Amino acid sequence: MSGRGLNQDGTIAREGALSRVPEAFAPVVDASRAQITEMFGSTRLHSAYLYGSIPRGAPIPGVSDLDLLLALRDEPTEADRADAKTIEAALDRSCAQINGVGILLSGAHTLLSELERHDGGFFVACLCTPLLGHDLAEQLPRYRPTSLLARETNGDLPLVLPRWRARAAEAATDADRKTLSRVVGRRIVRTGFTLIMPRWGGWTSDLSDSAELFGSYYPKRVEQMRVAAATGRTPSADPAVLSMFIDHLGPWLAAEYTAVHGEKAPRP
Repeated sequence: MSGRGLNQDGTIAREGALSRVPEAFAPVVDASRAQITEMFGSTRLHSAYLYGSIPRGAPIPGVSDLDLLLALRDEPTEADRADAKTIEAALDRSCAQINGVGILLSGAHTLLSELERHDGGFFVACLCTPLLGHDLAEQLPRYRPTSLLARETNGDLPLVLPRWRARAAEAATDADRKTLSRVVGRRIVRTGFTLIMPRWGGWTSDLSDSAELFGSYYPKRVEQMRVAAATGRTPSADPAVLSMFIDHLGPWLAAEYTAVHGEKAPRP
């Protein structure tokens, strides 16, 4: 793999592996596998994946969260979502190494669909590490850092901003604002990075690296992006930080993204 996250043929390399999980986090991965198997079994679960800092080998004990994707044989139901919430709570309660658990649910057929080829499909093939079941990446193409990939992964920021504003208005506690700031900070950085990804010609999921690479193309906005990267790692309860993301950096980034890459294909 090159220093730009690419294979020798120029395609984006899969960034995580179970072999990269630090020893301190191995019990977390084992507990995740056991909980998912017990709760979902082979009748509902097609495959399960880790993503984020843990399979990349870069988690911080007591700070990093655990990120999981479950690909189900059918589209997720409310019962599936409730069971995922049960697993989230159990793992968060029993594993001191992590600070929060997030489980994404999707139908395996959806992840393999043409509409999701450069979004959910890319996510599985390049950003997820197989944990259980048959790896869907074997049925997906190799990906390159193109404008199409940029558009389909993060070209919906104009649709997301109103939802963030609504959540910010409803946030009543510091905990609410911290939760939202982490989500917003990470998404802003990832959007900023994919804005410049085709020009840079590579891939990274590291928040700090993403902010600095963005800043090499948009130096006037780099300080704001550095704040977003820091908030993505260490959430902030400051309403002014959320306002900067949602009312200032976000709208500019959404407009620039649309001008450069266009808008993401509409979803049902």
